[in-house]
Amino acid sequence: MTSNERPSLLAGLVADRGDVEAARARLAAATARADELEPWLHAFTWRPSSYDVGAAAGGPLAGLPVGVKDLIDTRDMPTAYGSPIYRDHRPSADARIVELIRQSGGTVFGKTVTTEFAWREPGPTVNPWNKQYTPGGSSSGSAAAVAAGIVPLAIGTQTVGSVIRPAAYCGVVGYKPSFGRVPRDGVHPLSASLDHVGFFAQTVEGAALAHALFVEGRPEALASTDAWAAAFPAWQPGRLGVLRTPFWARVQPAQKANFDASLERLRAAGATLVELEFGADMQEMVDAVQIIARVEALRAIGPLAQRHPELVSAHMHTLIEAGAAVPAAQYEAALALQARLRGESKALLAGCDAFVTPSAPGEPPAGIDDTGDATFCAPWSLTGSPAVTVPSGRSENHLPFGFQVVGAFGEDRHTLQVAAWVEGALRPQWPLAQVTNGEVGRTVPV
Repeated sequence: MTSNERPSLLAGLVADRGDVEAARARLAAATARADELEPWLHAFTWRPSSYDVGAAAGGPLAGLPVGVKDLIDTRDMPTAYGSPIYRDHRPSADARIVELIRQSGGTVFGKTVTTEFAWREPGPTVNPWNKQYTPGGSSSGSAAAVAAGIVPLAIGTQTVGSVIRPAAYCGVVGYKPSFGRVPRDGVHPLSASLDHVGFFAQTVEGAALAHALFVEGRPEALASTDAWAAAFPAWQPGRLGVLRTPFWARVQPAQKANFDASLERLRAAGATLVELEFGADMQEMVDAVQIIARVEALRAIGPLAQRHPELVSAHMHTLIEAGAAVPAAQYEAALALQARLRGESKALLAGCDAFVTPSAPGEPPAGIDDTGDATFCAPWSLTGSPAVTVPSGRSENHLPFGFQVVGAFGEDRHTLQVAAWVEGALRPQWPLAQVTNGEVGRTVPV
């Protein structure tokens, strides 16, 4: 397939529901794709040798292969949290999100690479568009597995920028729901006040299906294409706020050009665009994220680092030491700011349906030692607002750019509806149905 249109994931699930052989064929195709690409992609830490679909094919996900970040407990697969401390660790129970996947008929295809405890120490995953570049982090493997066409859906987490940024770097859709909307039971904590569970998909439709199942708990919405159209109606162009942020100087020229070209496409498609002056101090917001993450990482990882100092990275030791140096009053002030801004989330939209901003300052960094700059994600991790990134083009190095849609806290479905419309307006400039084989300029269909 070489066009910009993908077949509807929902239509395929509805057609295959109850068909065990179709579910097995889908898993066989995913396995073959992984076997082909994994020698250089390194998206997974572990995959089972076989899959039992059986009754799962009758659920709303109809045996769909789903990648699960190795920060998330699985009772039948090793879960190491990206750390040598937990090498070969087998949890006694599934995380709640994994239970929900299985109850919906999804098949856990394998565990995807995470950075150490979802912080900055990277794993071996490379960017599927060019293996000389990072896929981003911390949900590196989940983003890469979806971008490479191995699985159509993967689960990740975001504390600062770990869903939106790798999705943008890998050219897929990333969806971070409002804080607390997806249960975190069985997800290893990094920062209890900032950790989110989120989703990677090839289209906004895929992210919205995950939302219907795992955020709203409405499997009936996936019963048919008519039921889906009623549950997730198309959104018509409205008023979108354009937020360049005080960090605009950090944005690479090519990313600026892509962002402005994307705005013109949205305007041509019928949206009213309003340049926003955000009603909060965004540098203060980014600083608050760092303060909260440092203190809460000290609580979550500090005892492990004390017991196993030689098995903890320099990145994590630095974070923990910084947490120990934060005055209690400064931490409390950061939490107070978070609570206030979350309460003002709707007002900060200034009458807009959502606002749009870059997902990252530019293309992914070269090499895999640096997972990238999360500045354009951090404010929405602080407020817990829903955020979606959609692909918006490629750089001269054949690397993806992302375009981020952010909504008001709790208005996740509407934010996804806005993102679906934005995706449709931007799609003509983005070859959604292709991914490289890891070498610049060579593409293979997915």
